[in-house]
Amino acid sequence: MSEQTEAAQEAVEAVEPGGGGRMSPLRRALRSRTARTAVVAGLVGALLGAGAVAWRTDTLPLVDGAAPCWDSLGEGTVTALFGEDREVRSEEQRLGGSSGLRNGSCRVTGFQDGRPRRAVDIRVHELDGLYGADGDRWPADYLDPDMVSLGKGLPGMVSGARAWIALPEKCTGKPGDFEAATVVDVSLGRAGVDYEPGFQGWEEDRAALARAAVEAANGAIRALGCPQSYAAPGALAKAGDWEEADQDALCGIKGFALPTGFSRERREALTRERFGGFGGPARSCEVGGPAPNTYLRFTTVETPSLTAIFNKAVLHGGTRLEGPRGYGSLSETRAAYKAKCPKGSVVFLVEQKRAIDDVAFDLTRSLLPAYVAAEAERIGCGPEKVRIMRG
Repeated sequence: MSEQTEAAQEAVEAVEPGGGGRMSPLRRALRSRTARTAVVAGLVGALLGAGAVAWRTDTLPLVDGAAPCWDSLGEGTVTALFGEDREVRSEEQRLGGSSGLRNGSCRVTGFQDGRPRRAVDIRVHELDGLYGADGDRWPADYLDPDMVSLGKGLPGMVSGARAWIALPEKCTGKPGDFEAATVVDVSLGRAGVDYEPGFQGWEEDRAALARAAVEAANGAIRALGCPQSYAAPGALAKAGDWEEADQDALCGIKGFALPTGFSRERREALTRERFGGFGGPARSCEVGGPAPNTYLRFTTVETPSLTAIFNKAVLHGGTRLEGPRGYGSLSETRAAYKAKCPKGSVVFLVEQKRAIDDVAFDLTRSLLPAYVAAEAERIGCGPEKVRIMRG
C-alpha cells in the first residue's frame, strides 16, 4: 500500500467520532470553517494521489472544490442518494480542457461497513445519430413510461432509476441531420426491475436523481466553458401506473383503437396499460403488463435533437413507409416513422416485445398507421396517413 493511500485511509478514519460518544479532535476542528477547509484540502489531496475522492456525508462537509462529478453534486443531493451514515467515493473522467472534450463519466459509490451498497453512474455523451448505437438500449431505459418531465425549461426526464437532460445547444452547437443531442444521463440500478413506482423510497430517489442530473449538467456546462446554467427542478408530476386499457382510446389517445379483426385472445392480452411523459420531450406507453410481460410499446419523440437516434430504424428497419409529411420503415418487432411537423421533426415508434399466444409478430404492421394518425392529430401534426409500401 502506498504512503498516500495509507494517509488517505488514516484521514478518513480520523473523521469518524471516537468510541464512547466522544468527539475526535479533527471533528472539533471541523467546526471551524478555516480549519475545515485546510483539513479537507489535505484529505482530498491525499485521496487524489490514490486515484479517488472520498468523504463521509455525515461528518465531512463538502467545501469548494470537493464536490464529486466535475465539482457539481451538492451535499444535499449526495445525502439524499446515499444516506447520512455512509462513506461516499467518486471517480470521474475530466471534461473540457483544451480539446473541449464532451464525453466523460463519473461513478459515485456509497459504502457501509466497508462494503459498496449503492452506486450512481453519470455520463456526459453525444447520442449517436449516424450508426444507430443509441437507438435501442438508451430509449428503452431513458424514455420509458415511468419517466416524467424535469419541468419547464429543463429538456430532460426522470424516473426512480434513471434521469437525463440535454445540454444547451448554445454550448454544444445545433445537431445536424445525423447528429443528436449531447446529454447527461444518470442511472441507479436496473431500470424497470429494481426500481418501480410504489417501491419504498422510489419518490425520494426520483427527486434526488432529478437534482443530480441538473447539477451534473451544470458542472459539465462549466467544464466546457459555457456561461449558461439550468435552474433546479421543481415538483415532479405523478408517474403513470398500470390501469385498465380503453381499447377504443389505447394509451389515452383519442381515436387510437385496436383493429376490429383482433381475436379475443389478443384483446384479453392487451387489457392493461401505463403511459407517461405528457408535456415532456417524449411520451411512452406500454400495453400488456409489467416487464417481462409487456407486449407493446408506443413512443412519440417530439424533441428534434433526439429523433436522430432513430435514423437507422427509420431508414433501414425493413419495409418502407411513406406519408405526406414523412417516411419510415418497419420490421416484425419495430416500426419507426419520422414526420416533419410545425415544431420540428417527430418520431413515432411502435414495438412488439412478445408474441401473443405464439402468433407471428405482426402487430407493428397492424398498429403503426393508426398510431401515427392519432398521435399526429393530438400533437398538431395531422392529418398524417401512412402507407406501407410493397417490395
